Amino acid sequence: MTRETNFEIDPTFTQRWSPRAFTGEPLPDEILQAALEAARWSPSGGNTQPWRFIFSRLGSVTWPLFLECLNEGNREWAKNASALLILLSKKDFMSNGQLTESSSYSFDAGAAWMSLALQLTRMGWSSHAMAGIDKQKIRRDFEVPENYNIEVMIAIGKKGDPAQLSPVLQSREQPSLRNPLELIQSEGKFKPDWRS
Repeated sequence: MTRETNFEIDPTFTQRWSPRAFTGEPLPDEILQAALEAARWSPSGGNTQPWRFIFSRLGSVTWPLFLECLNEGNREWAKNASALLILLSKKDFMSNGQLTESSSYSFDAGAAWMSLALQLTRMGWSSHAMAGIDKQKIRRDFEVPENYNIEVMIAIGKKGDPAQLSPVLQSREQPSLRNPLELIQSEGKFKPDWRS
């Protein structure tokens, strides 16, 4: 499947997609740290930088704890990733000496996730964010305070052989297309087509 754009953009955007088949090869620390460095430079409301990452590498003592927090469908393939990251976002921040609730913590964490994903793509690695996680278990087992939102878990690895996946997942192991550009924009007012 070829991903075609209407206008010229950096090819990293169309090269990035979310595979499920991974090789499980070790993730070098310099690759992981470069991806987290890219996330660190993401924009955020009031420069609050609410994103936090907890990570584990395949084969580490914490690896089973991370896998247990995935739903069964995600666990089936994510077990072959090279690393798993839990993305958290801090829901409050200090402003003029007062603890203030943020209105954009999840939005800002999403920017950090995209920065991380694009950097990994540029370095020849892949990532796949998963919402199918047990947030209560993560909060309990990883002692996450209530003022942190648990966003997603992210699998990182090198693309592997799709044959290792179930037939259903094999059929989905390809880059997906996007809605037409004209469907996502409207100048001046809400677009009636968006109501459906």
